[in-house]
Amino acid sequence: MSNLLKLSGVHTHIGRYHILQGIDLAVPQGQVTMLLGRNGAGKTTTLRTIMGLWQASSGEITLGGERIESRATPDIARLGVGYVPESMAVFSDLTVKENLVLAARDATMDDKQLEWIFGFFPALRRFWLSRAGSLSGGQKQMLSIARAIIEPRKLLLIDEPTKGLAPAIVMALIECLKEIKRKGATILLVEQNFFAARELGDNVLVMDNGTIVHRGEMAALAADVPLQERLLGLSLEAHQ
Repeated sequence: MSNLLKLSGVHTHIGRYHILQGIDLAVPQGQVTMLLGRNGAGKTTTLRTIMGLWQASSGEITLGGERIESRATPDIARLGVGYVPESMAVFSDLTVKENLVLAARDATMDDKQLEWIFGFFPALRRFWLSRAGSLSGGQKQMLSIARAIIEPRKLLLIDEPTKGLAPAIVMALIECLKEIKRKGATILLVEQNFFAARELGDNVLVMDNGTIVHRGEMAALAADVPLQERLLGLSLEAHQ
């Protein structure tokens, strides 16, 4: 299987801090790759470096064989990369509709795609003309994800999407991401929720101290509690 995304020897410095210390990873086309690790391991920095929000100090990042480590974030987005940060990136003073219009290419939303999104996140239809700032945390997360998928993406970078969400919303989100994968998208997903990681992940990468310390199949890690405890400090069950 070909790799859509590849990082080779990537280092990232933020001020005087050396966060990523020679990251090597590959994300196979059409699969969901989980990026796990303890707090502070470098997971968010990895996503932000891929997206060009933080510049790699050295190393190569390729998307579909094209080097992108020196590209600006808007240029990377135009290559078909969507990013859902942990901070729920929405424009609070704009309505749900206006948030999605801004995220759509040429400010034109496909009605079929919009109805598909409403099927998973009906609250967005209900609050269509409401200010995003008035939404609950879970509803803002729905909107943040909807902004990333309002048009088809080759690659989605998603940072802890289930954090703080009610179980019913988590289930809707899992089904949405499964459907996105079935439509051909490739996903690199940071997640602490064990159930979501096990349900969604094909492959897994585990980070520690700015490097990749384990790579393999998600199902194999989910079945190996001693390995989980060695890599993560506790079993995945404890992350639910």
